Amino acid sequence: MSKVAVVYYSGYGHTRVVAETFAQEIQAQLIEIDQQGEIDEQAWQQLEDADAIVFGAPTYMGSMPWQFKKFADQSSKMWFSRAWQDKIFAGFTNSASLNGDKQVTLINFQTLASQHGGIWVSLGLAPSNTKAAQRSDINNLGGSVGLLVQSPADASIEEIASGDLETAKAYARRVKLITDKFTVH
Repeated sequence: MSKVAVVYYSGYGHTRVVAETFAQEIQAQLIEIDQQGEIDEQAWQQLEDADAIVFGAPTYMGSMPWQFKKFADQSSKMWFSRAWQDKIFAGFTNSASLNGDKQVTLINFQTLASQHGGIWVSLGLAPSNTKAAQRSDINNLGGSVGLLVQSPADASIEEIASGDLETAKAYARRVKLITDKFTVH
């Protein structure tokens, strides 16, 4: 049985809901980066012990927030020892705009995973991009590199589009399936 860890930062709670939805779908461990951009030593050990690491953060001003970047920079300790070499990686991001340059955040996650020698899992879902498409459809935002979520700036955490949360569940199952294929215990 493979172990998946979801490490995330959430500024207003929307990204936390996505992280919880993803983790609950596959019984993954949740690790929250705090408001100072920190995780504790136990969390670092959970990431080292995980077979897959999923990055999650909102997109602010076209990139990841500084709290996630601080975590990413601190992961250089793992890089020096190659502790995350050959792990499975995936990622998701959320912003208020339909686009909001979320792709930049996902590419930052993918680059971080690649620097650690990881194997990136794409979303693997066709986009819902016809005239009949609704926000309740899976992959309505048309992601491919990872999971895209949109939460309008004036929306509560209860108002995240059901299609985005269903996409999170589908992506979680894909990450788990691929991790299981690569994991030998």
